[in-house]
Amino acid sequence: MDAFYASVESRDDPSLKGKPLIIGSLPTERGVVATCSYEAREYGVHSAMNIKEAYRLCPEGVYMHPNFDKYKSVSNQLHELWSSYASASEYIALDEAYLDVTDTAGTFERATEMAKEIKRRTRDEIGLNCSVGVAYSKSAAKTASEEMKPDGYFEIPTREAFVDLVIDRDVGVLYTVGKSTEKKLKEIEIYTVRDLVDRKSEVISLLGRQGELLLEIAQGIDDRKVVPYNPEEAKSISREITFQEDVYNYGLLNDVLLLLAISVVERAGRHKLHGNGVVLKITYSDMRSITRSKTTHSCSDPLTIRKEAFEMLSSLKKRPVRLIGVGVFNLTSGGTRQTTLDEIMGDDASGNALEDALREMQRRYRFDFIGNMRHMYRADHLHRIVEHMRVMRIVLG
Repeated sequence: MDAFYASVESRDDPSLKGKPLIIGSLPTERGVVATCSYEAREYGVHSAMNIKEAYRLCPEGVYMHPNFDKYKSVSNQLHELWSSYASASEYIALDEAYLDVTDTAGTFERATEMAKEIKRRTRDEIGLNCSVGVAYSKSAAKTASEEMKPDGYFEIPTREAFVDLVIDRDVGVLYTVGKSTEKKLKEIEIYTVRDLVDRKSEVISLLGRQGELLLEIAQGIDDRKVVPYNPEEAKSISREITFQEDVYNYGLLNDVLLLLAISVVERAGRHKLHGNGVVLKITYSDMRSITRSKTTHSCSDPLTIRKEAFEMLSSLKKRPVRLIGVGVFNLTSGGTRQTTLDEIMGDDASGNALEDALREMQRRYRFDFIGNMRHMYRADHLHRIVEHMRVMRIVLG
């Protein structure tokens, strides 16, 4: 999809069309750009940019919080449409997928017809533009999909066509070359794909197995299959939040950990997963990040996750905290399916204990956590709730 979040918002509010739209944090907040419209990109704004820098570059832009419930709903529509063309679909994100049409198309010519149908139907039925690449392999298809954005279409039918296309381009054009790998390569004066291929031994010496894979892709070799995503194969599930001002109060951090743990348990429960380890992430005011983890027995309730995370937090030196996150890892299936707050806060002892903890927080922050719990999984709602908690801690002491 082209600038997915921004495109959805512009579709739903035509007054936003043609404007530099930045989805993420607001300029008065801490945070980053999640995505932005192509009009905003003309100012130099891009995903993952600090929101303050984005505002410096584009002060006249329209800034909005993301609405992930809306984007997930649209994504489900896209997935249903796209998957109808494929024998296997591998979704990389809400807005991107690999579709294997080897069997359903039969020929490359029919695959190109399908691609154009997908573009047309995505526009006509969902009201959004997408860019489609048709190719003989996954890495070539990814390259093709980026070639003519936005609203693009491009074909790479053979290995030879792929090599001809990329050989004299910057090495960063290759799939799997991120900023870190690109920097390492350029430090030894490998700037283009041709440089990479011509200096194979140096690349392998520098990057090892990653270098071998990169050289194969540079030569158009990629036999990876399209593998449908299976939630049970996820390695971890986590949630984090950035405070608008640094937090010194560890009582507040403990309460925020509980809200994050509830969100993690709800998400895991949707896929009948539970963790056997807890991970804590902290970013301090000086931007230094620390991650701590602890393997434990099955941790499928928020209170257990919060307890383990806070113990790890308490073992660290107390310093002002900018960001806090919690997650579970060592995921296994077959646990109790906890899909709703009602099921998380059941009639058993642990459910009653969680409700008691939330009612105690309600007295402390003068906020109905239980009544607002169903909105807490949206990032913008959670941020507003946590900001309210932070301010109330200052006001009430």
